[in-house]
Amino acid sequence: MERMALISDVHGNLTALEAVLADIDRRGITRVLNLGDYVGKGPRGREVVELCRQRCEVNLLGNWDDFLPDPARTYDNEALQWWLAQLAPGQGEWLRALPFCHDFWLSGRRVRLFHASEETVHRRVRYVRTQEEFEGLFANTAATIDAVGEGPVPDLIGYADTHDPLYECQLEGRTTFNTGAVGNCMGDPTPMYCILEGEVGSQEKAPWSVSFARVPYDVEAELAVAREMGLPHYDGYELELRHGIYRGALDEWRAGTRPDDYHERTL
Repeated sequence: MERMALISDVHGNLTALEAVLADIDRRGITRVLNLGDYVGKGPRGREVVELCRQRCEVNLLGNWDDFLPDPARTYDNEALQWWLAQLAPGQGEWLRALPFCHDFWLSGRRVRLFHASEETVHRRVRYVRTQEEFEGLFANTAATIDAVGEGPVPDLIGYADTHDPLYECQLEGRTTFNTGAVGNCMGDPTPMYCILEGEVGSQEKAPWSVSFARVPYDVEAELAVAREMGLPHYDGYELELRHGIYRGALDEWRAGTRPDDYHERTL
């Protein structure tokens, strides 16, 4: 049996990433796979990219990693310009060149990891979704074939993007799980990652498991860095890190209204 840690959606929150990696080390796990979204939202995208390049054996493409450093885009949005300016030379090119997905065998199951959906990093599959969306996650698509070839259809899907963990199993053993987020998990803002355990590389049926770990960290230290660096939309960042409430609900929060439609909002 071998264990690997799956992290995602760090979003420039270096303090949370360092805490999660320290917990992974304490557990004796040496393999770390990243499902994308290194930058944006938080203040230290550059440092997050550097650390993930050092520590993660697999780094996958996220939606922010694709659109933020896109040389074909111009931004009149000061916040996006700020986040883009935090990247070191060459980091934008590295991010956009990351693979779309990663396939491997685990205890007789074909595992596929990607950021958001089977088709594109720019379409998410939420906790509240249709049956068609669930079944679509297991399909070979142009994006997956381009990344890993036209191999076997997976029966175990790990994905991210929604900042909202889940585990679901349906007929024929088809199983999905969402890793939650390291940088700003919704609902409970405590950083979360997954531990996948089994016979890695084996097509023979054997025990396997997926578990979720939450890691408390120094939120005040992260917010202090954000203020010092002049992070745009700081109030929204603070709302996400302190309360696990999406920044799009900031006005409601200030008005004393409890937001209850997170699953229908755009991250």
